[in-house]
Amino acid sequence: MKNEIVLKELSTAELKERLDGERLNYQKMVMSHAVSPLENPNKIKESRKNIARCLTELRAREIDAQK
Repeated sequence: MKNEIVLKELSTAELKERLDGERLNYQKMVMSHAVSPLENPNKIKESRKNIARCLTELRAREIDAQK
């Protein structure tokens, strides 16, 4: 879970920036996969999971801030 450790070390602004970049990358991959198949379609699934990890970390920080 190396990726999870890296997300916890980022600031909230950096995490939001990474989330935006990951969403943009995901949209590009989905569109290009619709036109012509990607060499490795598992990257789409990996990108979706990275988006979920970022959202989870942001939500955890939001909950901690409320306490």
